Amino acid sequence: METDLKNKVKSDLESFLKSKQYYHRLGKVWKRSYLLYGPSGTGKSTFIAGIASMLNYDVYDVDLSKVTDDSDLKLLLLQTTSKSLIVIEDLDCYLGEKSTAPSMSGILNFMDGIFSCCAEERIMIFTINNKDQIDPTVLRPGRIDVHIHFPLCDFHAFKILANSHLGLKDHKLFPQVEEIFQTGAVLSPAEIGEIMISNRSSPTRALKSVISALQINTESRAATRHARRSSDTGSVKTVEETGGDSGMLKGHQYRKVECGRTNSGHNS
Repeated sequence: METDLKNKVKSDLESFLKSKQYYHRLGKVWKRSYLLYGPSGTGKSTFIAGIASMLNYDVYDVDLSKVTDDSDLKLLLLQTTSKSLIVIEDLDCYLGEKSTAPSMSGILNFMDGIFSCCAEERIMIFTINNKDQIDPTVLRPGRIDVHIHFPLCDFHAFKILANSHLGLKDHKLFPQVEEIFQTGAVLSPAEIGEIMISNRSSPTRALKSVISALQINTESRAATRHARRSSDTGSVKTVEETGGDSGMLKGHQYRKVECGRTNSGHNS
């Protein structure tokens, strides 16, 4: 994550912690909510861990797949304490699915924190992969206060990783890495970071391994695009040949982390 963005988030959190009277004067629940969106491996979980470490709050990791109904979800929120960090990861997996036990209304009420009057000073964090596929009502201001994008790695992010993982601010192989990124190659920061960690004893070998992984990614993406074009062409041909209509193508379920201890909760 960019240093400027880290500083903005830190400043936002510090401002929230000092705002109890302000929230009370407005008649609002004293909470702050963050949406972290981007592909897997881009640092969302690491970011959450960093916030938890900074605030020294109790952390409640809510697993919606284990929640039986809206009442159960409400009870989970009521059982969280003041100074809590409440996390729901992969929220997009539970929105709009009829098979999901908590209803959309129940999830939205949870996000709004409307049942949390008995305890305050909460940070809520929700993660999703693709914000564009989420109903705008879920993401409206007041429900989600801060949106933070976690993109796949580009050359700038790569240089930050090379500096932090390998102690490199420059290297003769950097231009080659930049050139490959410019072709559209993509890897997550987690993937590149792991390559660097595995080869940390030899920075040059680490960079060569990153280059190899990026080249493989480029080749794989090209093969996928070619396969899709071939498949689409074949589909059109089949319809034309058959005279078909072209329109056919158209417990309680949380983990509480407290002072270095992790307890699986199922409180009654």
